[in-house]
Amino acid sequence: MYQYTSFDQQFIEQRAAQYRDQLQRHLAGQLSDTEFKPLRLQNGWYIQRHAPMLRIAVPYGEIASRQLRVLARIAREYDQPAPNLLRHAQGLQDALQAAQPGTLAAPPLRYGYGHLTTRTNVQFNWIPLEKSADVMDLLASVQMHGIQTSGNCIRNLNADALAGIAPDEIADPRPFAEILRQWSTLHPEFAYLPRKFKISLTGGVEDRAATHWYDVGLKLTRNDAGELGFVVSVGGGMGRTPIVSPVIRSFLPWQQMLNYLEAVLRVYNQYGRRDNVWKARIKVLVKSEGQRFTDAVEAEYAQILSEDGGRHTITDAELERVAASFVQPELQPANLPHSVDTDSTAYQRWLERNVRAHRLPQLRVVALSFKRPGLAPGDADAVVLDAVADLAERFSAGEARLTHEQNMVLPWVHASDLPALYEHARALGLARPNIGLLTDMIACPGGDFCALANARSIPIAEALAERYQDLDELWDLGEIDLHMSGCINSCGHHHSGHIGILGVDKDGKEWYQITLGGADGSALSGPAMPGKVVGPSFSAAEVPDVVEAILDCYRAERTDGETFIQTLRRTGLDPFKQAANAARHPAITTAPGAATPTDLAIA
Repeated sequence: MYQYTSFDQQFIEQRAAQYRDQLQRHLAGQLSDTEFKPLRLQNGWYIQRHAPMLRIAVPYGEIASRQLRVLARIAREYDQPAPNLLRHAQGLQDALQAAQPGTLAAPPLRYGYGHLTTRTNVQFNWIPLEKSADVMDLLASVQMHGIQTSGNCIRNLNADALAGIAPDEIADPRPFAEILRQWSTLHPEFAYLPRKFKISLTGGVEDRAATHWYDVGLKLTRNDAGELGFVVSVGGGMGRTPIVSPVIRSFLPWQQMLNYLEAVLRVYNQYGRRDNVWKARIKVLVKSEGQRFTDAVEAEYAQILSEDGGRHTITDAELERVAASFVQPELQPANLPHSVDTDSTAYQRWLERNVRAHRLPQLRVVALSFKRPGLAPGDADAVVLDAVADLAERFSAGEARLTHEQNMVLPWVHASDLPALYEHARALGLARPNIGLLTDMIACPGGDFCALANARSIPIAEALAERYQDLDELWDLGEIDLHMSGCINSCGHHHSGHIGILGVDKDGKEWYQITLGGADGSALSGPAMPGKVVGPSFSAAEVPDVVEAILDCYRAERTDGETFIQTLRRTGLDPFKQAANAARHPAITTAPGAATPTDLAIA
């Protein structure tokens, strides 16, 4: 993992001190709510439906055990709402429930936990603003912060969760991601872009980083001469207008990564729309301008090289300096005793679903499933965060990784330690062998917490997890990506799910739009593409039955060995659409003005 220099550490400590001063002035009445808002947002502090929400960056997903322990402490000591606030928030939820008879029962609001997001951030939903500066100091002590997790700037850098360890890797993208992180942090020219800007990197043949769904995707490759560089795609994104990014450069020498990105961002800064928030993302500019956008970027890139002499050209020495932080850790097997029957079905299923090959033949990558019945996808309380820190120290050189599927992986596990690790993870509820299966669903916090959400995600996720607990049935269904968002902002990546669920507000009530056939670009899903809407929205109570009808259709239509997405691609949408709409409850009519495929068209 990258280790902060003294400059890095001084920077985030000074930033935490600046925030403490700003907070104190706000609490003293010297800064109004309006004046304080941009200051807190620049440090990752939002005000959500019930309370402040903190978003903490985990650059390219790498997290150390000492950092996990601090997150556990924050969950235990700070993510604790005052009793009157909790009663008020629960009252709002109960009122919403009462206003929609027949809807799914919602669980009580939870607190004292961190939430793993689809962009390798960690969020806390209940920290009192008065204690926020103390939390920033704690984070700074372990090289963490919330800088640029909000705002119209370059956000937290994402990368393949198997970076540096995948057998199919062309080169390790982490040093490049770290160089990008340092370059983009508080970059004065790109602090006020037309809209937020997200970058993802991968070095594998398989795209495990959903790069075509990002504003910029960087895929390491080699040209015919064997030289290392990037395939650059620009203009992807979800939200109201789902667009898969086109490739605008098939080979960019790695040395020119920063210069080329500067050209992309300058063109976006100059021509991106600022008059309409729904049309301000770079994807809309790329879609509308086409080749003219690429030509403008290439012209700006040429000008940067000619005028500045490529002052941001990455040298071999700079790459070696940063790459030195990503050397393979010293690895010794834990050799802990265990009582696991390694021939048991349960253990063999765990090996198949949760354990992946490593570039080093004696090692394995182990996924910890944060998709457990009774808990929201990606939620981790203080006990679990501390326990994962223990597992990382015992079995994985003190390191874990966050994934965009809202799970964690341990990247440095000796094959001989797998039975002991399984025993420990099973005791924590983290060894459920459902990675890549239906219940390994992605879901945002939705209307239970988010101020932007139109509908709740967590009750839907819990209803589906409850219905599909049987592992034999899950294994029969096979690999299925189910993604769920509580609003059109798509934090739950519903557009890229084989089955996508989108919460919509119709006349003050929660309804849900179903899409089918989305793909994130992984080997399982095929080339990235948005799903297609099956029809008008469904009520919350209908959604589990609709999903069941879709899965029953798959069972009826599939051939031997055919996955859900393969069957859908072969048969087309019609049989699934008919099955979904046949599952509507007779007593419930379609919401007036319910969304249709036309609503997703580019205006």
